[in-house]
Amino acid sequence: MARIYPFRALRYNPSMVRVEDVVTQPYDKITPAMQQAYYQRSIYNLVRIILGLPELFDEPGSNDVYTRAARDFADWRRMGILAQEKDACIFAYSQRFTVSGGDGEIHERRAFIALGELCDYGQQVVFRHEQTLSRPKSDRLNLLRATRAHFGQIFMLYSDPALTAEKILFSGKTAPEIEVTDEYGVTHRVWKVSDMSTINILLGAMEDKKLIIADGHHRYETALKYSLEHAPPSVARTERNLANTTPQPHYPEAAVMMTFVNMDSAGITILPTHRVVFGLKDFSPATFLEQAKEFYHVQSVTAEDALALTRLLARQTGTAFVAITRLGYHLLKAKPEAVAQALARLPERQRKLDLTQLHSLVLEQLLGITPEAIREQQNLRYVRDAGEAMEQVSRREADVAFLTNPITLGQLREVAFAGDVMPQKSTDFYPKLLSGLAIYALD
Repeated sequence: MARIYPFRALRYNPSMVRVEDVVTQPYDKITPAMQQAYYQRSIYNLVRIILGLPELFDEPGSNDVYTRAARDFADWRRMGILAQEKDACIFAYSQRFTVSGGDGEIHERRAFIALGELCDYGQQVVFRHEQTLSRPKSDRLNLLRATRAHFGQIFMLYSDPALTAEKILFSGKTAPEIEVTDEYGVTHRVWKVSDMSTINILLGAMEDKKLIIADGHHRYETALKYSLEHAPPSVARTERNLANTTPQPHYPEAAVMMTFVNMDSAGITILPTHRVVFGLKDFSPATFLEQAKEFYHVQSVTAEDALALTRLLARQTGTAFVAITRLGYHLLKAKPEAVAQALARLPERQRKLDLTQLHSLVLEQLLGITPEAIREQQNLRYVRDAGEAMEQVSRREADVAFLTNPITLGQLREVAFAGDVMPQKSTDFYPKLLSGLAIYALD
């Protein structure tokens, strides 16, 4: 069962900084331009901790981005820039947004922030849905070891058609404690909830839930590894009760900060993450397209821009993606029997997924990119913006780019609960959770 806890969060002191000046997108969504902008916005912007800029004379372990992050974090706490809540609490969290290229409709996604117990995937409480990459986990582990704190939340999905949490946390809400609009036009609002009777009702309602990681696989696996490094030999669990006591994890490292989102509620939006392939030896677009015809119907298409291509792709039935090379744009539509035979080793639910076909058949078999190279990001980039993927090919920075349709929530749920995993960066949940709204310090 899912064990969830309130916590005494560290939060930015609004009397000393403006929240909009110090919060950021998640570390893996911060571009170099965004990093520079965050640096200029405030000397207390969280980017200086979660994604610090390297300096000329950095030496690992003595003077580097991680030691500076630990120094700044300690200084900000000592100065009162970051202040700890007096009481353990959770936070109701709402995001209002529109989707670029959509119909302009305003969506709202409601959730709550709390601690969640770290569980090995084998316990079948927390489920993953995609594979991870090596470098991000190493990077996040170095930061966690240096700072002993979690600065962003793992995005967790759970199922509750009755909308219990939403009814408990959002009925009759007053003005939020935090309201900030990010660079994508998303309005984030946060309310503190410290009443233990309310918290215990919520935690009790969540006890039978299974959780799917939507965003944050690398940070979750990093936190789990760190938890195991610090696990005491034998510690009795703190059982939950309905009195006005505060349930806590059985040791600080056993939990991580999470945002819990009901997959049965409104506002769940998944965007595609496109693939850009580079650095292939002797790549020939004509040869690739000819080889692809064994498994796909290959059709040359024209389009004025990336939006037109993505809309064309969205209209297709079955598995399809757009390949962009210097020869132009080509729509690839799967030949089901040929694909099924080529991927016979995979479960049927995987063979039908666009991204599984793209990775296992196109990238690995046709282009010869090994799974190891993909894990190490040696020949593959992941791009949210279809226009940027097109531009990388036109600038000769890439050999070929593939535009894809998004994974559906139903596909994700089926794969995750079956214990399968999709390729890395299979989903892009939008909008992202802001980092810096709350911080979980282990000390």
